[in-house]
Amino acid sequence: MPRSHTCDARGAASAETIRVTAPEGGRLDKVLTAVVPALSRTRLQALIAGGHVRVGTVVVTAVSHKILAGVDLAVDLPALEPAAPEPQAMALDVLYEDGHLLVLNKPPGLVVHPGAGNRTGTLVSALLHHCGASLSGIGGVTRPGIVHRLDKDTSGLMVVAKTDLAHQALTAQLVARTLWREYIALALGPPPFPRGVVDASIARDPRHRLKMAVRAGGRAARTHWKVLYVQSPLALVVFRLETGRTHQIRVHAAHAGFPLIGDPLYGPPATRLAARLEKADMGLEPFLTFPRQALHARALAFAHPATGQRLSFSAPPPADLQRLVTRVSPGACALSGL
Repeated sequence: MPRSHTCDARGAASAETIRVTAPEGGRLDKVLTAVVPALSRTRLQALIAGGHVRVGTVVVTAVSHKILAGVDLAVDLPALEPAAPEPQAMALDVLYEDGHLLVLNKPPGLVVHPGAGNRTGTLVSALLHHCGASLSGIGGVTRPGIVHRLDKDTSGLMVVAKTDLAHQALTAQLVARTLWREYIALALGPPPFPRGVVDASIARDPRHRLKMAVRAGGRAARTHWKVLYVQSPLALVVFRLETGRTHQIRVHAAHAGFPLIGDPLYGPPATRLAARLEKADMGLEPFLTFPRQALHARALAFAHPATGQRLSFSAPPPADLQRLVTRVSPGACALSGL
């Protein structure tokens, strides 16, 4: 699918232009949906109505416009204009802080940086208030100081840079895979082996715009895993990342056959989970209603960007995940870091 950078129909700079040829005739929005699977039909309809779609050289704004097979189509994707986040006073669980960086324990439910539907109340806003204006130029407008991120409903440890030099050094460690991250999760399994590695590339799922998927040609992704405790059909699993792709642990765990409890995108279907738990007589309600992926970043280690000293941090899972692990077995609590 050819792409290029250009200007949209109104002369504004566009991030890129998607150029395709209609394989068949029909309604413009339906044809585009078939040949541009990366964009939803709703998104394409909005682009058509906004004057960002050309049939041949003519801008067409009617989604029901009939086109002929073989006609050239161009979709101009407008360049995004990120708004600078505003500082907001919020409580932060800071484990370590100096003039170069800070390490914090992120609670579940907190979005890391602004995005669609989450312009305020993010970790970035809290960091701007906590660290002051000096943070605003580090790492980009909407991601100041952020070296690596956690999904909204994943809890645990993050390191944040407070200077450009610290950001560059920590990012370099992330690329070199010397910034060490370990996660713990409750999964439906049990896994087939005591430990293993998932080495499978990840890309956007063409059938679901909110999901990622294991796909040939995607970005390289590698996840190490080890079983800590099994109370069949559930397992407490530790994950260590070599790469940091979007939803990597969640995608790889599901791909390997032990999806995470509570995961709304990649977790086991409720009927399957219920059937497995009923056989084990473990109780259904706490596991079926757990409101997020049962995943926590419990350990973090890296070289201090200024001194070179190796720093290591750990944090136990939050109360909701603690309660869930306890229901599996009190014997799993010590292993989970509780």
